[in-house]
Amino acid sequence: MQLSFSQIFSWQMLSNLFDVLIIWYLVYNLILVVRGTKAVQLAKGLVFIFLARFVAGYFGFHAFTYILDQVLSWTVIGCVVIFQPEIRRGLEHLGRLPWFNGQETTESQVQINFIHELDKAIQYMSKRRIGALITIQQDTGLDEYVETGIPLDSTVTGELLINIFIPNTPLHDGAVIINNNRIAVAAAYLPLSDNNMIPKELGTRHRAAIGISEVTDAITIVVSEETGNVTITKNGHFYVDMSQDEYMKYLTNALVPKEETKVSWYRRIIGKFWTWGADR
Repeated sequence: MQLSFSQIFSWQMLSNLFDVLIIWYLVYNLILVVRGTKAVQLAKGLVFIFLARFVAGYFGFHAFTYILDQVLSWTVIGCVVIFQPEIRRGLEHLGRLPWFNGQETTESQVQINFIHELDKAIQYMSKRRIGALITIQQDTGLDEYVETGIPLDSTVTGELLINIFIPNTPLHDGAVIINNNRIAVAAAYLPLSDNNMIPKELGTRHRAAIGISEVTDAITIVVSEETGNVTITKNGHFYVDMSQDEYMKYLTNALVPKEETKVSWYRRIIGKFWTWGADR
């Protein structure tokens, strides 16, 4: 049986297609909401009950089937009670969507938070003259140098960075390499620069920072163990003795994407309607 062009692109076919896509989108986002929570284990328990009901009905276990039917009849109410935290979190996430003029976390906000964590660590280590070497991967891959370090795959926090570089700890000697806003490895080895223009007072950390900047486009931050001064290197250039305002401005310009400030017409309309209950 062959379908004609008009049958394939009929309104009924398109409606079915959109129906499937909507269900797929809802299920996908539901999985994202419950991922990593106890709701996953509870969901597995519900699946087991449904399977047990099917098996009991198939083999004619009438008493067992009756009990499972009573359990399943309360499933909807039970799910609302059991998954209440996940349901609330999902509704809050929905309310924060940009479509509703919400406060959905943007890439810029993520990068600003990332820079804030870096600043927290830099300020702490600079005041106490704790040496540090932090390399942030850009477009050029750093796999060759990642392989020399100790894997962490951790979220970037100021406290973790400080703890890594505390003297006389196993990870303090070497570089931290950050990729996609996560600490990939610590105690990694970076190539040393043989540039004769490097001031003699700059030590091994600075030469490693300049060395990696000569072969990649990574941004590297150095905190001097001797002076507490902050240096940033990129593309073979190095900026020494940077103040907090200077390195924060540099990192913001380099890492925070420039976002489109124009608000679409539908968001303006929805925003005016949606903010009627917002706090003033």
